[in-house]
Amino acid sequence: MRKLSIALASLVAMLVVTSAQARDQIKIVGSSTVFPYATIVAERFGSSGKFKTPVIESTGTGGGAKLFCAGVGTEHPDVTNASRAMKAKEYALCQKNGVEEIVEITVGNDGITLAYSKDAKPVNFTKKHLWAALAKEVAKDGALVPNPYKNWSDIDPSLPNYPIKVMVPPGTSGTRDAWNSLVMKKGIDDASKKAGAKYKALREDGAVIEVGENDSLIIQKLAADKEMFGFFGFSYFLAAKDKLQAASIEGGQPSLSSIQDYSYAVARPLFFYVKKAHVGVVPGLHEFVKEFTSKKAMGKKGYLTDIGLVPLDGKLYKTSRTNATKLVNMPAKN
Repeated sequence: MRKLSIALASLVAMLVVTSAQARDQIKIVGSSTVFPYATIVAERFGSSGKFKTPVIESTGTGGGAKLFCAGVGTEHPDVTNASRAMKAKEYALCQKNGVEEIVEITVGNDGITLAYSKDAKPVNFTKKHLWAALAKEVAKDGALVPNPYKNWSDIDPSLPNYPIKVMVPPGTSGTRDAWNSLVMKKGIDDASKKAGAKYKALREDGAVIEVGENDSLIIQKLAADKEMFGFFGFSYFLAAKDKLQAASIEGGQPSLSSIQDYSYAVARPLFFYVKKAHVGVVPGLHEFVKEFTSKKAMGKKGYLTDIGLVPLDGKLYKTSRTNATKLVNMPAKN
């Protein structure tokens, strides 16, 4: 029986390799925030002529993890981009489906930017303001009631006297996960928390507008309506600075320096994950990972900083580079 089991395992491995060899192009899914960085690297990588340009699909962090963790073989992606760390339940799904060895790469830092039209007046929000504006329910006299705030000025007279309208990414988005963790969880007031309000639950009365994984479309809508707000990664904001401005959050503005030292209230790291079983099977996969993590790409003077990636400090960069070159397995998530 032991010999039979070994033979079957070898056959499965051979089938996986044969299947993956049928694809000669790297397949990447995941975060819309990491998408522009991965795209630039992919284009440069493909232009070298040694390997084909990787195919990248913007599916959102959650959607990418689901596809990535579905299994090993040519029908499954090689890499998934993520605008927050892989969750324990995603890691468990990977393990369940045979994706046992995963390399985690921290790409750099990003600041979630709450943007709006350049024609509107500057505004400064606290996390409590933002939670009160977006929450599905708030506490009143010790009980939860549907969010009663219609205008920003209903929350605080210092805020604009126009209707609350905020575009948000879908539930599969890592940016939305990070926003929930960094803003909603920290902004919920004690009374609402005590009454049982769920900090992640967003209002459904039209004030919060869920949009797809298309940050460019959000930018177009923000530029057309000066009463609309929306949030996305810093690189998208930089690309649209001629049309948009960034709201201050807790008195701070997103910038390369404020994101790198995490003084900006909504700064967060970005990641991508590599399926180790596909390395050496899908042509160019390891070479692409090394290109992405090279100093010329994500270093302090790398070409990705030109489009808004905030580079890692020296120690974190060294760890990422080691993980990439040596294909270090990420620790188990429980």
